[in-house]
Amino acid sequence: MKINLSKQTAILVVATFVFVLAILVVKNLNSNNNVVTNQGIQQAQSGDPMHGGVQPTDSTLFDSLVGKKAPDFNLTSYDGKSYSLESLKGKNVVLFFSEGLMCYPACWNQIAAFGTDSRFNNGDTIALTIVNDNRNDWQSAMQQMPNLAKATILFDTGRTVSQTYGVLNLPSSMHRGQFPGHSYVVIDKNGIVRYVFDDPNMAIGNDNLITQISKF
Repeated sequence: MKINLSKQTAILVVATFVFVLAILVVKNLNSNNNVVTNQGIQQAQSGDPMHGGVQPTDSTLFDSLVGKKAPDFNLTSYDGKSYSLESLKGKNVVLFFSEGLMCYPACWNQIAAFGTDSRFNNGDTIALTIVNDNRNDWQSAMQQMPNLAKATILFDTGRTVSQTYGVLNLPSSMHRGQFPGHSYVVIDKNGIVRYVFDDPNMAIGNDNLITQISKF
């Protein structure tokens, strides 16, 4: 009888211990979840750039460009040349707004693809990549990927042109409200926007762009 009582007592003690331990584990999990949730809220409130910040997507301005005269600009390229849309009248112009240096390899690959594709570097059509970086920061990137140097990269450091074209809050932007993502504007020889495309998949869009240009 004493032996049976001892076993029962031992079982009761173990069961009680397991029950208490389970309660402590659940409380700890809830506490951790609250910390994660609070961190997420704080990141959103502070505009955490890696999650688009608190800015919602808005393509209204970007989409409204089609059929209108493209807003002119004057930006300087990596090699120090000045480019404006007015000076490019008579050519089809592709503007590629990208996140630039931070977007490796997707944006780098697209920029390099423009630089090595003769369809975008001739008397009929030109591709211009517009980034918000500083010019001096691109030297090491071009050493790492030499084909970048073959593309025409323009520096919109103050984001004025990017804002004018409405590319800062599109779905492709990983730093919404601060940087473009992966967006294209196609302008015909008369300076009219004929096609816009924002690509969250960040693929190389050369063939699609040439197809669109062939329609006008």
